[in-house]
Amino acid sequence: MAAAPARLVVLVSGAGTNLQALLDACADPAYGATVVAVGADRDGIEGLARAERLGIPTFVHRVKDFASREDWDAALTDSVASYEPDLVVLAGFMKLVGASYLPVLGRRTINTHPALSPAFPGMHGPREALEYGVKITGCTLFVVDDGVDTGAIVAQTAVPVEDDDTVETLHERIKVAERAMLVDTVGRMAREGWTVDGRRVRLGG
Repeated sequence: MAAAPARLVVLVSGAGTNLQALLDACADPAYGATVVAVGADRDGIEGLARAERLGIPTFVHRVKDFASREDWDAALTDSVASYEPDLVVLAGFMKLVGASYLPVLGRRTINTHPALSPAFPGMHGPREALEYGVKITGCTLFVVDDGVDTGAIVAQTAVPVEDDDTVETLHERIKVAERAMLVDTVGRMAREGWTVDGRRVRLGG
């Protein structure tokens, strides 16, 4: 009997282009995963609309609707956990998860960063890479921890920096590489499993 598809919960904050790439991949049964819910920290965004058009359950937790960031984190944890995910993908989700979330779901949650970690953490990886003058940058997929882009690395893809690059052109090429890396690696994690041993992540049994 074929194994059941891995259950994915995807969290978004905007247009959801990485979400769409995962939805497209999941349409093929051989991919080995299915998106069971999409959550967001904002309402009225295209990322949620993409899920709703396919009949995928959605939920929204806005930080401003809670008395504290801790209350928001606890509510997010409960909502994500209720879908019993095998893997949670932060796909352009612009909030840091916290003390409630990490013990429950941290080792099953992955995020992307538009640089080759540990270089250039934070919001401006492409700009800082360009300013520093590196010849190669790229993107990183990592297991979420309590830092900013500091988690154990699952996958990385290199992107050359061209002499005439602007922040916009470089970031656009990184995003293309990031999307391909995300889809490929999530599929492998779904089909083969993974282990986290300290800072080492191994795909497969």
